[in-house]
Amino acid sequence: MIHKFMKLIVAHSAPDLDAIASSWIIKRFLPGWENAECQFAPAGEKLKGVYLRKGEVIEKVDDHDVIHVDTGLGPLDHHQTEDENTCATKLAFDYVLASNESLSGDENKIEALKRIVEYAVNEDHFQEVFLPDPDNEIYGFSIVSLVHGIKLMYPKDDQSVMAFGMDTLDSFYHYFENKVWAEKEIKEKGIRFDTKWGKGLAVETLNDTVLKLAQVMGYVIAVRKDPSTGSVRIKARPKRRANSQKPTAKSQVLEDVDIDLTPVYEKLRKMDPDATWFLHVSKRMLLNGSPKNPKMKGSKLTLSEVVEVLQNI
Repeated sequence: MIHKFMKLIVAHSAPDLDAIASSWIIKRFLPGWENAECQFAPAGEKLKGVYLRKGEVIEKVDDHDVIHVDTGLGPLDHHQTEDENTCATKLAFDYVLASNESLSGDENKIEALKRIVEYAVNEDHFQEVFLPDPDNEIYGFSIVSLVHGIKLMYPKDDQSVMAFGMDTLDSFYHYFENKVWAEKEIKEKGIRFDTKWGKGLAVETLNDTVLKLAQVMGYVIAVRKDPSTGSVRIKARPKRRANSQKPTAKSQVLEDVDIDLTPVYEKLRKMDPDATWFLHVSKRMLLNGSPKNPKMKGSKLTLSEVVEVLQNI
């Protein structure tokens, strides 16, 4: 039921990622539209009613301010163009960016949104067939697969699909915003060093994502020191599982390196015996702090001192 004087975002029925993401961008980032209600129309059509203002992004339908996304052939629909570099999500993003002054001044938020937009453009133009190993089951854990799954669970409940998609995009947005920050921390604060096992990277930062990011960037050893707690986390490249999917010729192949952090553990424990040091059974993780165990005591050792140990073991 539509109440009087509502702001409405109208997408097509059985919403796909583009319909969901464009609605999400409007609802989350267009000033004054955070409480807008999502409605649905048959694909290609518009909300029924008397149009008092028509043809603009924000139309007046009866008593409602209405934005159509991915349907209706309006400013935020792309089905009237053959441009393979756009979609409703991209059009909504460009519109919001020009309308939201606070967003336009935040580089991290913009970059995080750009990554979501680029994904939506590629997916809406079926570019997933060109991905490396496109039939790899890892892609089954994407937001597109999640949306397909929720539509199978609730085939006639567009509101539930939209709500699920928006919650999922909230999560992805925070993930990418955090990743952009981690990339910046590595670029501006990263200490690169050599060990007997290979290249290492160390960063003093609140952002724990730098560890995973350093590993996928190819560093054999990744170190983070938390400036708020003093805790130190050292992660070495994991061992490749014997039965894991073998990479194709096009895949980036990281060398499987034999690593044992036991000597590092023993050295650091002697240098700072009051700190809590935990050596993982794999011998590839040495933790002096973890959100999984808040009782662990951080170390007084500086990041440079930890790096020096790793260099000289």
